[in-house]
Amino acid sequence: MLQATRIALGRLAHRIGQLSEQIRDVDACLTRLVKCHAPQLLDVVGIGPDTAVTLLITERDNPERLDSEASFAVLRGVSPVERSSGRRQFRRLNRGGDRQANAALHRIVFTRLRVDLRTQDYYERRIKEGKTRRETVRCLQRYAAREGFRLVRQLQPAPRS
Repeated sequence: MLQATRIALGRLAHRIGQLSEQIRDVDACLTRLVKCHAPQLLDVVGIGPDTAVTLLITERDNPERLDSEASFAVLRGVSPVERSSGRRQFRRLNRGGDRQANAALHRIVFTRLRVDLRTQDYYERRIKEGKTRRETVRCLQRYAAREGFRLVRQLQPAPRS
């Protein structure tokens, strides 16, 4: 029994090593592609190659839908939606849109909250103003969407006349 366990664990360790190597190869390939097609995305705090590729895929799949920053936010699921009742007025995030692009914006925000002092200061200020954690993260996601829209817009060729 002990020998069979050692053999199985050895095979698992070997497979984990192979998969880790494949992940490194894919990451290197993605980094080269992003550096070639959209290097300005990698200069932004919180955007790595995988996040940049996700944003680019969503943008390239829907070029006809991206005529404004608001449409960019809707497509990524970070546009506010009214959720009011009576005198209480609330907004929540749009649960539609591309969920992978939304997850990319989520990663950007939480990476910035970990490493960017400006984002941390903004977060603390909004919390002190009485905003909830969710409301503050929603604002940060919308800001990241605006910034992403400006960066992705730089990539698009000028319209033909």
